[in-house]
Amino acid sequence: MIHPTAIIDPAAELAEDVSVGAYSIIGPGVTVGKGCEIGPHVSIKGPTHIGENNRIFQFASVGEEPQDLKYRGEDTQLVIGDNNVIREFVTLHRGTTKGHGKTTIGSNNLLMAYVHVAHDCEVGNNVIFSNASSLAGHVVVEDHVILSGFTLVHQFCRIGAHAFTGMGSALNRDLTPYTMASGNYAHAVGINKEGLKRRGFTPETIQALRRAFKTLIRCTDRAEALEAVQEDAAKYPEVGQLRDFVLTSNRGVIR
Repeated sequence: MIHPTAIIDPAAELAEDVSVGAYSIIGPGVTVGKGCEIGPHVSIKGPTHIGENNRIFQFASVGEEPQDLKYRGEDTQLVIGDNNVIREFVTLHRGTTKGHGKTTIGSNNLLMAYVHVAHDCEVGNNVIFSNASSLAGHVVVEDHVILSGFTLVHQFCRIGAHAFTGMGSALNRDLTPYTMASGNYAHAVGINKEGLKRRGFTPETIQALRRAFKTLIRCTDRAEALEAVQEDAAKYPEVGQLRDFVLTSNRGVIR
């Protein structure tokens, strides 16, 4: 299961059934859970914790030092959950002491080729990052987000659950949940209606989200918009989530 050309530091901890391909390097402070498959020419540095049943393809760089000029070799980490697919040339960096000290990636995610996740990012579950999409430092991505190819996300931005970006989008503000955005710089197109249908959201919930989107994102009077969505927010938790996201946005939301 371990190719003879692989280099595994004695201080690394691998479950018994982990497979490691040719010429891969696994450093000290790395833990790899059961059922993981690590392809050839993969570099994994610690402190990095990788959960169970992950597949890491060739030439991925996992747990490397952050690309931050303030980093001075502190003991920061990368934590990856279970059942993720990490494709060719993906780069996942550890955190910094100026952030959380940790970069986290949840479970059941697909990170396609050349994806970059920078220091101190927090990535949820069931996300898809298409080819060459990139997160700058301190980005938060909630569950069920899809980033189309070559999407770029500015540092400290937040992307809400079930959001979707078009190809080549550049996000410099927060993207509200359930929303589609596209363009450079990105603008909000509407509710991610097709994605929500596929995930089993009821027609009534989708309609309520569309009303809330038009009110919260398109309205110029914030107080008036928040008042207008109160009734739907009380009836539909998803509308309340959309409203609360707007209220707590530090960078402002994409409109």
